Amino acid sequence: MVSSVAELVGGREQATSHGSLFVARRDYQLHHSHGELPLRTALEASPEVFRLLTRQPQPGAAPARLLYLDTETTGLAGGTGTYAFLVGAGFFEADRFVLEQYFMRDLDEEPALVAAIDALLADFDGVVTFNGRGFDLPLLETRFVLSRRRWPDHLWHLDLLPPARRLWSSRLPDCRLATIETRVLGLDRIDDVPGALIPSLYFRYLRSRRAEELGPVFEHNRLDVLSLVALTGWVARALSDPGGLDLAPEEYLGLGRLWEALDAERGVECYRTALARGLGSPYRERVLLRLGLRAKREARWHEACRFWEAAISGDSGFQLRPWEELAKYYEHRCRDLAGAQRVTSLAMAKARARGAPDAVRDSLAHRLSRLRRRSRLSPLDPPSGGTHPGTKM
Repeated sequence: MVSSVAELVGGREQATSHGSLFVARRDYQLHHSHGELPLRTALEASPEVFRLLTRQPQPGAAPARLLYLDTETTGLAGGTGTYAFLVGAGFFEADRFVLEQYFMRDLDEEPALVAAIDALLADFDGVVTFNGRGFDLPLLETRFVLSRRRWPDHLWHLDLLPPARRLWSSRLPDCRLATIETRVLGLDRIDDVPGALIPSLYFRYLRSRRAEELGPVFEHNRLDVLSLVALTGWVARALSDPGGLDLAPEEYLGLGRLWEALDAERGVECYRTALARGLGSPYRERVLLRLGLRAKREARWHEACRFWEAAISGDSGFQLRPWEELAKYYEHRCRDLAGAQRVTSLAMAKARARGAPDAVRDSLAHRLSRLRRRSRLSPLDPPSGGTHPGTKM
């Protein structure tokens, strides 16, 4: 029988100004692979990548100044009664990656854990988490407040969950870290403990003092931290050199979503690549509509119409917006009421055939009625201010 946590996972007791706690440490070579990429890939991330992922200016961002953070807690609901009993923290140091796990052997060691984490955070510029914005950081900030400490205000935060959703919500069944590990990073965990069971394992340890209860918990936390590093490296490489990875069309779509806010041209390039690689419905039609609206804003009318025409030619469910844009183009840009009526009539027929909601069909009927009324009240204006795009519908 394992008699102590130190005997189980290795480590040492660390003294702080508020008592002591247990800290396990493991070092990894930079070429160590977690999944398909070595850990050093995360060091390739540029400041531009961090600005893109955090949507905040980070002029001094450097990969070596990041702390990869993951917590295991006594509950999943948060609140003042929830403790972070194990905090995994990883960082690059010289020619290696260091992973430290700060563990409370009992609840009265929380002041020591908070003191140790406070001292650790002072050495870094930012933290990387997965869903940390919604869970890990609010929990740690609460524990800091209850320990009469202020959360460091110099830290910036990269939560990888929002970019993961942009990248994979259209490809994967969900965006849980475990799913991304398997489907993207090429990592399969063996006998991993479900996160929902971790609080009960810790409470069993507190009652029994049997350290073997905690082995799967330390391992789960260790893998989570390493996955943060691997995921950061994967996303950084995809953003800077997507050709170096075998990306699916849906992943190029996700890259376009990420780039669009910071660099519209690179976003459009990613969208076009997604289409060229066979992006499927309904995402294909949404991208075509998006590109058409951008061309419209820039007064590239023929190009906009080509995108909208391609969007309505798809086999997915009925989408009202590209039909509306084409009808508006004929009515207001070309002053071709007959053309606008033809587009709207075709849209109504397709809406009925594809079972569009009543509200959609009512909107088209209202547009068609207005166009017919306008045609009766005034002679058809000759085309001006634009030319017909030669639509085949």
